[in-house]
Amino acid sequence: MAYDYSDLIETSKTWATHAHSAGWLDEELADKLLTLDNRLPNALFSKDSRPLIVAFFGGSGVGKSTLINRLAGKPIAKAGIERPTSREVTLFYHQSLSLQHLPDHLPLSQINTAQHDEEAQKNIIWIDMPDIDSSTQANKQLVLQWLPHIDVLIYVVSPERYRDQKSWQLLLAEGARHGWLFILNQWDNGLPEQFDDFKVQLHKAGFFDPVIFKTVCTDNAQPDEFKQFEITITSLATQHIIEQLEQREQQVRKTELKTHLQFISNSLAQCPSEQLVLEEWTKHWQQSSKQLTQGLRWPCQQVANYYTNHASDLIQHAAHPIIAIWDTWAQSRFLDVLDEFFIDLQQRHLPSKPFKARVAQISDKTTKLMQHKIELAARHALVNPGNSWQRYFLKTMHICEIFLPLAAMMWVGSQVFIAFYQSNQSNMHYLGVDFAIHSALLIALTWLPPFFIIKKMQPSIKSSLLKGLDKGINQGMYSVDKQISEAIQMVYQEYNESMMTLKELIEHCEDTSAEQRVTIEKNSPLTRMLLN
Repeated sequence: MAYDYSDLIETSKTWATHAHSAGWLDEELADKLLTLDNRLPNALFSKDSRPLIVAFFGGSGVGKSTLINRLAGKPIAKAGIERPTSREVTLFYHQSLSLQHLPDHLPLSQINTAQHDEEAQKNIIWIDMPDIDSSTQANKQLVLQWLPHIDVLIYVVSPERYRDQKSWQLLLAEGARHGWLFILNQWDNGLPEQFDDFKVQLHKAGFFDPVIFKTVCTDNAQPDEFKQFEITITSLATQHIIEQLEQREQQVRKTELKTHLQFISNSLAQCPSEQLVLEEWTKHWQQSSKQLTQGLRWPCQQVANYYTNHASDLIQHAAHPIIAIWDTWAQSRFLDVLDEFFIDLQQRHLPSKPFKARVAQISDKTTKLMQHKIELAARHALVNPGNSWQRYFLKTMHICEIFLPLAAMMWVGSQVFIAFYQSNQSNMHYLGVDFAIHSALLIALTWLPPFFIIKKMQPSIKSSLLKGLDKGINQGMYSVDKQISEAIQMVYQEYNESMMTLKELIEHCEDTSAEQRVTIEKNSPLTRMLLN
């Protein structure tokens, strides 16, 4: 599907606005797209049937207004001493045409209109443009407002001013968008060398065989080429030529848009890869996380010392928070790491704004995240002190502490019962003092070792809390690292989507259907009027 220029430019502007707000596109590159004009000549009239719009363009004093007055056969535009510098637009058109629907951006207060009833020029609107070389900035602005609506520009010069730089610069900037005819006015004061030089200048600009008319605008009628000029313009006022000019302008503008988009694409394509940025962040974070861990040891010691005697507050009261470990120093150091990372990105010609926007959401929550991880790990360490092997061994000792004395007491009881029974049967003496002492010692020995081992191997609250705090810090730092890495990946996902959209726009600029391609016949008058 081939896209119209207007659709392409609006889509490109929407993309540029989004890319600029996201931080991928700087203001200068965004402005190149946002300031592109999407207006075309058919914006003034119906595309199906509209007149050819022709404008006289040139510096002050070259006789533009005199030429349009000559066309009209009456003074419709102020010229000469009445208006040494043109500050208004004069429209000369057939009485059957209506100009009631001019766009709002065209200032009606600065438009002077005149009508005629010549059937030969029914499909032509003649426009006398303000002087572009005037020091009045409003003149240039007025010209720029009208330029997108013009099909054919009549570049009027005089023998004295055919090398005018201001007009020439605009010619070079706008040359490819319009059809061009040239009038060397006031030829009665000109020399053949000037005509030849003017033709050379046009050839350098890209017009290999420019159409130039030599005219004379004086009270005394002198032979010139004004009539041939009128005939040439009249021959252009056909719907076929107008459509060719429209298609040509759309193609030129698409090419210009493609150039802008391709330049932006090349600029953005210089960004380092996602893997490189992730590796850069990992390098910064590994160095800084070691420093943060070392710097947090002292507050961890202080917190462990305090809660050695207040551990029950943490275990029994969930609302009791741990004294902040991740303090202002740690947060400040963390922000310094991010700043160093962003500076590194800028040195690699990578926009840091998209990353800052994403990472800012994480950095604002870092203190809360770290405190949550540290507190959770500390509580878990106090509830489950030591390592898994210690907890298993102590549980075994607790079982032994209960069951070994019970087993000893059961054995002593069985010996007492047996001895009592035997003494009744044989009239033997009952158990003596030695047995009682030995039994007490046996029961004590089965209880004391497990009890002693449990006492000696019980993990201290301080060491457990220190281990929990250290584990919480490591878990928190891992979470921060993971979140920032995910943020980098999300930024690159947005970047890739943006680049894909940009690539599609460039492809649409290149895509022109067969119906829209301009094919200009060799014998068409346009062949000499278009900039190559």
